[in-house]
Amino acid sequence: MKRGLKDNTFQNYLYLYRQFVEPDFGKSKVSALKKSDVKQFYNILADERGLQISTIDSVHTVLHQVLDMAVDDCYLRSNPSDNVLRELKKAHQFETTHRKALTVPEQNLLLSYLSKTPKYQHWYPIFAVMLGTGLRVGEATGLRWCDVDFEESTISVNHTLVNYDHRENNGGKKGCYFNCHSPKTKAGIRTVPMMDFVKEAFEKERAYQEESGIHCTVTVDGYTDFIFVNRFGECQHQGTLNKAIRRIIRDCNDEELTKTQTVLFSSLVSVVTLCGTHSQLGCAKQV
Repeated sequence: MKRGLKDNTFQNYLYLYRQFVEPDFGKSKVSALKKSDVKQFYNILADERGLQISTIDSVHTVLHQVLDMAVDDCYLRSNPSDNVLRELKKAHQFETTHRKALTVPEQNLLLSYLSKTPKYQHWYPIFAVMLGTGLRVGEATGLRWCDVDFEESTISVNHTLVNYDHRENNGGKKGCYFNCHSPKTKAGIRTVPMMDFVKEAFEKERAYQEESGIHCTVTVDGYTDFIFVNRFGECQHQGTLNKAIRRIIRDCNDEELTKTQTVLFSSLVSVVTLCGTHSQLGCAKQV
C-alpha cells in the first residue's frame, strides 16, 4: 500500500519477507500476535539461523510496517514489534564493524598503486572518480559523458544505475537487469565540483576506450553513452567493482608488506654487521 518506494527497494522488502518471515512466522494469525512471539522470532533469527544484526534490522523494517498497518486496520491494539529490536541488541553481543574512511596517505597509496600497476591501470579512472567526488557506486557507474562539464569542472548527478532481481514486476520481464532511477531524495540531485585529478581520470578513461575500441553499446531506460563500461561496452556491475577492489587491496597490501619486510631485513643485516665489527661489546649476543 505504501507509495513513493523505488521498485528495487520494494523488491528487497519482498525478498526479506519471503526469505525470512513467510515460511514460519508469516503463517501466524495477525490478530493473535503477542510481543513475546516477535521476541522469540527475532531470537530464532539470531541464535538458530545465525543472521547478522543488520539483516535482522532489515527484516524488522518490513515486519514493523506490516504490523503498523494491522494496528491501523484494527486487527491489533498495538504493534507487538515495538522496541523488540532494541531489546534484542541489548540482550545479544553482536559484533559490529565500524566503517573507516581512508586516510589521505592511504588514498594516495591506492591511486599510486593503480596508476603504476599494468594489470590494474584500467581501474584507476573509476576509483579515482569515486575517491575524488564521494559518489555512490550506482551514481558513478550511471554517469554519462553529457553529465561531465569539462569547461566548468563540474559533474551533474541526476540519476543512479541499479541492478537487481525483478521478482515481481506487474507482468513485466523478470530476472536481474539494470534500471536507471532518480535519487531517493531531492538532495540527491546535485552538482559536484571536479578536482584536477578527477578530470584527468575522465580523460584517461576516454583515451583508454579510444585506444581499445570500446564504446557504450547499451541503453537503459532511455539513458545511454555511459562513461564507465566494460570491454563489451556494457554497464559496469557493482559486483564486478567489489571483486576488483578486493583483489587490488589484497595485492597492494602484499606489495607494501614485502617492502616493509625488505626494509626490516636490511636494517637487521646492518645491525648484525655492525655488531660483528664490534664483537668485543657483546652486541652480537644482544641481537
